[in-house]
Amino acid sequence: MTQDTGATQHTGATQETDALAALTRILSPHCRVTRLSGGALIADWRRTRFLGMTAADVRTFADQDSEERAELLTGLVRAGCATARRKACTDAEVGLWLRGGHLLIRTLGFGRVLRLLPLLAPDYARTDLPSPADVARLKRVVQAHGRSSWFVNDDCKAQAVTAFILLRRRGFKAVLHVGVREHPFALHAWTTSAGLCIPDADPRGHSFTPVLSIGG
Repeated sequence: MTQDTGATQHTGATQETDALAALTRILSPHCRVTRLSGGALIADWRRTRFLGMTAADVRTFADQDSEERAELLTGLVRAGCATARRKACTDAEVGLWLRGGHLLIRTLGFGRVLRLLPLLAPDYARTDLPSPADVARLKRVVQAHGRSSWFVNDDCKAQAVTAFILLRRRGFKAVLHVGVREHPFALHAWTTSAGLCIPDADPRGHSFTPVLSIGG
């Protein structure tokens, strides 16, 4: 009986930690969250004000898809404690970003474009995990435009950079990887988010060893 109680307490503590981490990810840079016995306290240092939350409200933030979480998030945005997320780009807008990224890579070089990523895809305060459905849709659109455009010609670098920028600009977590293959030597780039890769990390079954990863 004591072991069951201990396991329950451990599970509860883990859930609270996950909930606080989820809440922290969506707060604006000037806000800090502190755990309290009955919930949490959000300190808004820019406005010098404080917002208390119950334990139930904090736990709600661990559920990415709940309606209650959306309502609480709307309240935080209105209070200025969180930043509203940008809307997803249309298919046509994704195509424009892809062609623009490809042109930028051809003009400046891939290395210089990578150094420009902090300007093109700034480290927003909102860093929620995107849903796999959102990333899967972006992957379909990016690859469709990449294969159908004679200009882009299925360029993995342009696809990876475009996916990274669009995900980051919406406040989603994303990591851009550059990998190499020794025999025969080749370079490949891809962006990972929500467990998916844009484009595929192992095209045509060839694996690449990451040598550079950019997360912000």
